[in-house]
Amino acid sequence: MILSVDLNSEVPIYQQIRDRVVEAIASGELAVGSPLPSTRQLAADLGINFHTVNKAYDLLRREGLLLLNRKNGAVVQRDASSGPPAAHFTEDWTARLRTLLAEAVAQGMGDREALAACESTLARFTVTARGQGEPA
Repeated sequence: MILSVDLNSEVPIYQQIRDRVVEAIASGELAVGSPLPSTRQLAADLGINFHTVNKAYDLLRREGLLLLNRKNGAVVQRDASSGPPAAHFTEDWTARLRTLLAEAVAQGMGDREALAACESTLARFTVTARGQGEPA
């Protein structure tokens, strides 16, 4: 897995790491059981503090996407083939989606444009992760 972050971004580095791992899982690049680099190794590779990587990995653990333990390190626990999400995920995700769509509307994006962007992005993850020609 090749992971990159923008050290000059306004998005915190731990959030960028979290987002890139989620995207790798969604695209099928990381599947259940896939190991991630150790926090120290990833920190060294990126030239950042290992506590930053710890924060990202812990966030992914709390979200149910990673399993963390001393023996195996960080391992993907959930992917697109893992079945439906827990109810609390759906509620939290819907709240975040509402805010993202509100931002689009507040910036003047039309309904069709926002929906097209959502459909296009989702289709890329769905096709890649499931290896199908059409979204699920």
